[in-house]
Amino acid sequence: MTDTAPETEAPVCVLVVDDDRDIQTLVAESLSARGYHVLCASNAVEMDRQLAQNPVDLIILDIMMPGEDGLSICRRMGGPGNPPIIVMSAMGDESDRIVGLEMGADHYLAKPCSPRELLANVRAVVRRSRLSGARAEEPHRSFLGFAGWKVDLITRELTNPDNVLINLSDGEFALLRAFVERPRRVLTREQLLEAARGPDSDSFDRAIDVQVSRLRRKLLMPDQEMIRTVRNEGYMFTPRVMRL
Repeated sequence: MTDTAPETEAPVCVLVVDDDRDIQTLVAESLSARGYHVLCASNAVEMDRQLAQNPVDLIILDIMMPGEDGLSICRRMGGPGNPPIIVMSAMGDESDRIVGLEMGADHYLAKPCSPRELLANVRAVVRRSRLSGARAEEPHRSFLGFAGWKVDLITRELTNPDNVLINLSDGEFALLRAFVERPRRVLTREQLLEAARGPDSDSFDRAIDVQVSRLRRKLLMPDQEMIRTVRNEGYMFTPRVMRL
């Protein structure tokens, strides 16, 4: 690979959280060689200290660590205002990936993974995050409404009919955006996968099913099915969507 810098103009800061020093060094050297600024932490306490002292754009996180484990960190960190998370763990079975995504991870990689695969995932997450940041700087806000709910595509905020703010991870918001921009149309898993994880993703269909399930629970209404499963085809967002 001949590129030596990330595809964004501003420097990207990546925090590697792993108790294995060899993994820290390997990831740090690989990403640093391509122009990323890399910080390291060996546990949750060091991670919190780094986050308090540095503007971090992305976290690469191990699951099995002393003290607070990676799943607990995902649970408390997965949401607006926090850096996106790529889990990189030796626990690489499908069930492990599903749990990691359900806890709030944006991507999940099984160890060992190649530097090229890691770099592709880092780029995809950073690209999506920077695009969201660029939208947030636009002077006009863009609201969409459906069934009493309101979503702000700029600030990435979703409020329910009682005007309560609903917490969404980056992946969940990307999925919601795909739905509200294409209401009452069947979207395939491939379309939703690209919307939620980017065109470089090598994720699997089951990951989208998990994300849809999480989003569906947060959009739960007693008298309306917001996201309908269309057998053998994909999913459909059923409410009428209007610009506010």
